[in-house]
Amino acid sequence: MHLPRSIIPHSRALLFTPCAGACADVVSLLESTGLSVTERRLDSHAASYAAGLRPDWIFIEHSEQSWPDWQRMAEELRRARPETPMLLLVTAGSEETAIAALRLGVQDYIALPVQAHSLAEAMDRCSRRGAVADRQGGQQMEQPRDAANEALNDAMIGASENLEQIRKYMTRVAASDCTVLITGETGTGKELAAEFIHRQSTRRKKPFVCVNCAAIPDPLLESELFGHVRGAFTGADSKRDGLFRSAEGGTVLLDEIGDMSLTAQAKILRVLEKKEVSRLGGAERQKVDIRFLAATNQDLESMTERGAFRRDLFYRLNVARVELPPLRDRKEDIPLLIEHYRRLLGGDDVAHLSQECMNRMAQYNWPGNIRELRNVLESIFLHCASGEVQVHDLPTRLHQAIPEACLSPDERKRLVEALCATQWNKSRAAEKLHWSRMTLYRKMAKYRISHLPAPLRGSSTAV
Repeated sequence: MHLPRSIIPHSRALLFTPCAGACADVVSLLESTGLSVTERRLDSHAASYAAGLRPDWIFIEHSEQSWPDWQRMAEELRRARPETPMLLLVTAGSEETAIAALRLGVQDYIALPVQAHSLAEAMDRCSRRGAVADRQGGQQMEQPRDAANEALNDAMIGASENLEQIRKYMTRVAASDCTVLITGETGTGKELAAEFIHRQSTRRKKPFVCVNCAAIPDPLLESELFGHVRGAFTGADSKRDGLFRSAEGGTVLLDEIGDMSLTAQAKILRVLEKKEVSRLGGAERQKVDIRFLAATNQDLESMTERGAFRRDLFYRLNVARVELPPLRDRKEDIPLLIEHYRRLLGGDDVAHLSQECMNRMAQYNWPGNIRELRNVLESIFLHCASGEVQVHDLPTRLHQAIPEACLSPDERKRLVEALCATQWNKSRAAEKLHWSRMTLYRKMAKYRISHLPAPLRGSSTAV
């Protein structure tokens, strides 16, 4: 089967089936195009698995043997991966089911048994909707996370000296195959930094799997990460590989590693040392070829002193260390980040920020770092009706946290000159200064400019 050119080679497809091997024909069709296919049973852990594997495509086979609450599972998958195309494979005569699935966020459905042309057409429809390919100037662009692109480099945007040093160090680290510990406050872009390392490494064409260590309870850890054999526990009616096996040849990011229990840490340490896993309930040990990265916003050194983190695991992880600075320590990068997000969120269709607004945002300490900055900008661009964002357009919490702007010494002079040049026409003066009328009135009050200068008294042009 030849898929449309909009389908990206080396993409990953996640196929949920009632039982292993149920869709061998679909797997064969997809793999013939160069897609990497992971087959998994649709169950209550489907959403967390998809969030960790981060597939480019999701397929769900629906039949009489499907998970009873499959609609809820589909809804959870859509929430976990809102931008990933999701297609339903349905048996003959189940269009009613397919229509219900479309309402849950499934983008297309294909009748079983699958015909090559039907699969290609459905995937092409998803691509044309913008779910996978971004057409610019007639060129097919890879998905944002698969190139040296905007979204991947959010944490790397900037010209500050400390960020430049980190970029160079990460590039050197990527060339090796050592374990890397990435530290930094919440929102500094640790996962993006991990992706940067993966994409610069020789493993770039293999999977990048993010494991949220804080989200996996101890009883499920071995099953989710190492897989299980049939009968390992109630409901385990088939053998399944875990997240580590799905990352074979690629990179695994252990995110929020500091939130793991000591018991879980011991199990992770064994994998790091032996580079092998055993399915839950099984005795067979399987070698894995994986590069491990770890990320945390906690002070692991202090945790090891308190006995809350295993010292041997810390030493195993801390081979190379990347410490991402908080945004307050690289404020010179804020204008570049703002312009980056402005283009990313709409380009020329999105309002610019006034210089005063930029100055005020640079004064804020951004406790949520880059993530908070992006959220604020999304809110501003969504609600700003004019072509230029002013200080009064900032969210309330920023007004409360930012002190009154430090005004430049010549600002009063500029204001008076603009008023005089426009014969005291406040609308035109505001345009000249690239301010809103509200900003102009506030500045006039600030500098106690409330009357016409003597030479202009009697003029009828004041507005």
